[in-house]
Amino acid sequence: MNPAMPKRFNVAGPCMPDRHYMLPAIDRLPEAGRLAEQGDYFVVHAARQSGKTTLLQALADGINAAGQHYALYCSLETMQGFEDADRGMERILALLRAALELNPIPELNRIKLEIGNEDAVTVLRLALSRLCSVLPHPLVLFFDEADCLSGQALITFLRQLRDGYVNRSLAPFPWSIALVGMRDIRDFKAKARPESEAPGSASPFNIVTKTLTLGNFTREQVAALYRQHTENTGQVFEPEATERAWYWSEGQPWLANALARQVVEDDLAGDVSLPVTGEHIDSAAGTLMRRRDTHIDSLLDRLKEQRVRRVIEPMLTGAENKVSLLHDDTRFCLDLGLVKADDAGMLRPANPLYREVIVRALTYDIQAMLPVNLINR
Repeated sequence: MNPAMPKRFNVAGPCMPDRHYMLPAIDRLPEAGRLAEQGDYFVVHAARQSGKTTLLQALADGINAAGQHYALYCSLETMQGFEDADRGMERILALLRAALELNPIPELNRIKLEIGNEDAVTVLRLALSRLCSVLPHPLVLFFDEADCLSGQALITFLRQLRDGYVNRSLAPFPWSIALVGMRDIRDFKAKARPESEAPGSASPFNIVTKTLTLGNFTREQVAALYRQHTENTGQVFEPEATERAWYWSEGQPWLANALARQVVEDDLAGDVSLPVTGEHIDSAAGTLMRRRDTHIDSLLDRLKEQRVRRVIEPMLTGAENKVSLLHDDTRFCLDLGLVKADDAGMLRPANPLYREVIVRALTYDIQAMLPVNLINR
């Protein structure tokens, strides 16, 4: 990295250690590494732009560096819309081939994923078995954005992973697999159960050892992130600035980075001689609300969905909002990171900044439906 180019607060894509301020990704969810080493199959879920991909890439790098296992990262983000089993398996195999080619480990990137004339219900299992059979070390496989899968493609995918897992003593198969996305394993089970299947039937992915949640930054972690900028540039975040950033974001990683980036790069125009104050952070919060960057806009777009409005609107109008945290609508909003629940089971917006933009968006929708003469009174 050019020493004249300081690191930046990241608001787009996974963090890169040589370009971005970042907290040690593995330290945020150390249990994920332990489960991978132990040979478990597990799920990691978190809200959008919480650091999932950064975590997976750090885990893969660490596992490969240790030399006892191989780790392969494969994103399924482009699987959206591939519901047919045949087309879905073809696409997943293409993504695995690409992941192998991009992997920095020579033993992995020179392998050509072999497939025969198998049909959709066996081709993935057999391809992974052949891959593992030629590797001198066990394989850990991270499937990112796994909740993009749906329909028969999801069902076939999960059943082949399960089949390979339970027959590992008979044929080589990945040592550990993690499915990662916004949704919990409960949602994978619900999406993967055909309508004709009885509720009591076994899940096609009932081999998961544990479901892990990647949480927000703590107050101390937000302060540690900002201290990296101070150490790199000399620009000080006053204590009140860090407190206001915590207030607005409650540790949501994208918001914590976006608030700081707005101040140091735009509002203060890169002048590192000026300290960052609480007023600067409050002003940056207002800018983010008005500008509605992609992160915020994508969350607000969810307000168009009835299952989201059923949760959000009563919460904001003061209606009774003590609901079952197992209700599908509630779980969906929790997984999206839109809401939080307190110890009494009462819901609230996940942070004050989300609350403000949600209220503004819903108020605008209501005003848009009113006759002009009522608005102008």
